[in-house]
Amino acid sequence: MLRAGQVVAAVSIALLMLGVVMVSSAGMEMGRSPGTIQSILLGKHTLFMAGAVIGLMLTAWLFPAKHIANPPAWLAPDRSKARWGGWTVVAMWVVVIVTIAILASVYTPIGEVRKGSHRWIRLGVQDLTLQPSEFAKWIVVGLCAWYVVVIKDRLRGFFAGLIPALVAVAAISGFVAIEDLGTAVLIVAVASVMLVAGGGKVWQFVMLVPLAAGAIYTAVKLQPYRMARITAFLDPYADAERSGYHMIQSMVAISDGGLAGRGLGSGIQKLGYLPEDTTDFVFAIICEELGIAGAITVSVLYVVLLWAGLAIVRKQKVLQLKLIGLGVIATVGIQAVINLTVVTAVGPTKGIALPLISGGGTGWFLTAAALGVLVALDRYAVAEHAAVADDERRVSAGLAAGSTEPASDEPASGGSHCDVAINPQQDTVQSTTDIVTAPPIDRPLAMG
Repeated sequence: MLRAGQVVAAVSIALLMLGVVMVSSAGMEMGRSPGTIQSILLGKHTLFMAGAVIGLMLTAWLFPAKHIANPPAWLAPDRSKARWGGWTVVAMWVVVIVTIAILASVYTPIGEVRKGSHRWIRLGVQDLTLQPSEFAKWIVVGLCAWYVVVIKDRLRGFFAGLIPALVAVAAISGFVAIEDLGTAVLIVAVASVMLVAGGGKVWQFVMLVPLAAGAIYTAVKLQPYRMARITAFLDPYADAERSGYHMIQSMVAISDGGLAGRGLGSGIQKLGYLPEDTTDFVFAIICEELGIAGAITVSVLYVVLLWAGLAIVRKQKVLQLKLIGLGVIATVGIQAVINLTVVTAVGPTKGIALPLISGGGTGWFLTAAALGVLVALDRYAVAEHAAVADDERRVSAGLAAGSTEPASDEPASGGSHCDVAINPQQDTVQSTTDIVTAPPIDRPLAMG
């Protein structure tokens, strides 16, 4: 039977393979010869998939789960200094500033503008680009997991614990929202899930909902095209040739697919009718060419992926590892839900990719690498379970051997008794040792 980590790896590779096939199919254009097996195998998306699989394998083998679970003393968090004026906030804001600097690179000469949006930077190798916001969302996952472990019990405090984390997340997501509101909402949602799981109080987040809604409203009002998407969602046929065009063509593609679809490569909407058919709206092409059966298959793959990921998270004994795993699952799951909501016209149009399927080298590689972390966590949990079972067998064997020897009512003088206890204030099991000391040695009294 496959372990949860093996299921995550297998489903991730399956989604990537499906992504290569569907992106290659959606990329067909009028006037060009149809794609062949050879053109797909030698295409850039196959190379992106190979890079993503390598990234998954590398993180699965190299992610330092053991060192995170058992950090050296000099690296262990000092909770006594976890406050606004301590090193915790300083370190957190160093990460925030570096992340914003990475995001700001899209406005430098190496940035690339596509359809009026600054989201990419050029690598200088052919037409390869990177999307900095993809890095930002995974940086936030690591930052929140680290912050919760360091601050721990103080996280329940609103101003001393929760607010510093939310301000840091708001700074990053606010900068992302300038060009990509969907990814900004995703970052805030994932961070909220992690902070609640780490000990934050739900009512504190509920209090901040009006503030978050106001920020989203402001971001929409400042960009006319965002407001047009909202009105198009409410009535796409009111402006069917412009703001409602995208949503209408997506619905046409889905409805034309029927039960079994038109057949792989036989879709019509990709021939100049549906914008972004290889990226954000590739699921519409899947529905048109593979039908309801293809749509259900994709949905089931994501459900299995999330189920296996949650199974891995539940096995973790260390809080930081548990939160990292939860952050990965939350990011993939929430992003998939947002994309499917947009493509099926359940929500307003938003440019956010379908994980591991929508075309995009940066998204494929980083998402696969993050899922490789789940595989590493599963390997660590299995190794820890095996080590505990081995220790129990040794203890049982020792007790069985000792049962044939005469029992002693009292420990030997100067001996020690070792017990194991769990400190509820800490995440790990610690050992306590009670030392039985020898009687004090009589000394001659000093004569005055």
